Formats: sequence, structure tokens, C-alpha cells
Amino acid sequence: MNIIIKIFVLFNLILSISTISSQEQNQEFYQIKIYSLETNEQAELTDHYLKEAYLPALKNQNISNIGVFKPRADSIKKIYLLIPFSSLAQFETLEDELSKDETYLKNGSNYLKASYEKPTYQRIESVLLKAFSDMPKMQATVLKGERKDRIYELRSYESPSETYFKNKVEMFNAGGEVKLFKQLGFNAVFYGEVISGPKMPNLMYMTTFSDMKSHDEHWDAFRAHPDWLKLKEVEKYKHTVSGSTKYLMHPTDYSDL
Repeated sequence: MNIIIKIFVLFNLILSISTISSQEQNQEFYQIKIYSLETNEQAELTDHYLKEAYLPALKNQNISNIGVFKPRADSIKKIYLLIPFSSLAQFETLEDELSKDETYLKNGSNYLKASYEKPTYQRIESVLLKAFSDMPKMQATVLKGERKDRIYELRSYESPSETYFKNKVEMFNAGGEVKLFKQLGFNAVFYGEVISGPKMPNLMYMTTFSDMKSHDEHWDAFRAHPDWLKLKEVEKYKHTVSGSTKYLMHPTDYSDL
């Protein structure tokens, strides 16, 4: 009888490990690349490179649903690129694969071979994230209305310590914040914990709206919802955000999202 019990316990342990491993394998990784630009010429060259060379090359590597966004404020010269990866290995080997792509090298030559006297950007910032367990895959949003009116909101929540950060991630997953956003129709593209970036520990997520009016109405509904009012009073989830940044953006004409 003891042998049967041990076998049963061992079987369940193996099954649990297998389930956890499978869930981790299904979780995507995301890179957010932020191009800071100084001139209109830099913006035009970088746009052309992304549209004609970089995105087509990524798609040749079986990477799809690539988002390219710009701030709603025209005075801010930045381009935000969101790239989903099926694994860290795919992220790690990307540059090597691109260096072998002759079409990419040809179409992107003006950008790739720019001289130090005329750089095509000021700086590139890169943030690497792992998808939340409650939304392990990116969702390409389908929005109604004019593309030019759409709002893509990227938010970053910073925590005062690693422990508080884990609690904030739990608040989104087991706590139900992800489910509430879905219930209220926030059209989330992704949720992810930052595993490499300048503001750690922090998480980032992106939601989408047909226009600014829809954006404001959705957030008003969220802040007044009884589930949120109850959730934010849970002691474990208090003081988990020490700083936050939000970016309001619109998609470029060549963005997949």
C-alpha cells in the first residue's frame, strides 16, 4: 500500500512540474525598443528603415504582431517598437540571423551604414519583459474607428522593492486585475514583468482604445468598479507602486497592431 501511495505522490509531482514547465514555455517575451530622435530627417530615415527593412526581416524570422508607435504629442520625437518573441533563444539569436539576411542588409543600408557625422537616431533604449501568467500571449487588438484616433497606452509601474514588486504582479494575476481589465473591455495587448530595463523592479502593460473619449470613459469605469475598490484595500497589495509612467501613443501606418 505504501508503494502505491509513493507512486501516486511521485506521479502527481511529475505532473505538476510538467504543467509548470509547459506554462513557462507558453509565456512570450517582449522587447520594447525606444528610438530617441533629434531631427525630422532622423525620424524619416528611421521610419523608412523600420517599414522597409526591419519589420519585413522580423517577419522572415516568424515574428509577427509587431507594434510601432509614436507619441500623440508631435513635439516628442520618439518611436516605440514592440516585438514579441516566442522564447529568449529567439531574442538572443535575432541579430545573428539578421546579419545573414541580404535583403534586409540591402533595404536597410542607408540606416545601417550611416556615418558617425549623421547618425540616424540619438539613442536606443531597450526593455525586455516576460509575459504574465494570466495573459501569456500577446493579443492583437481589433479596434473600430479611424486609425489616426486610436490610443495605445503603455504604462510602467515601479515598485519600492523586489518583494513589493512580486506582490504587484500577483495583484494583476491571482488578484484579478487582469480579469477586471478584460471584463471592462480595455483591449490589453500585453502584460509583462521587466527582466531587464532602466526602472527595475517594474512591470509594463499596454491597453488600447478607439479614441481619447473611450480611453477616459474606460478609466473612469475602472476606478469606480467595486472589484477594484475592494482589491486596492487588500493589505498585501498596498504600497506596491512607488512610481508610474504612462505613454499615450498612436500606431504608425505600418504597425501590425
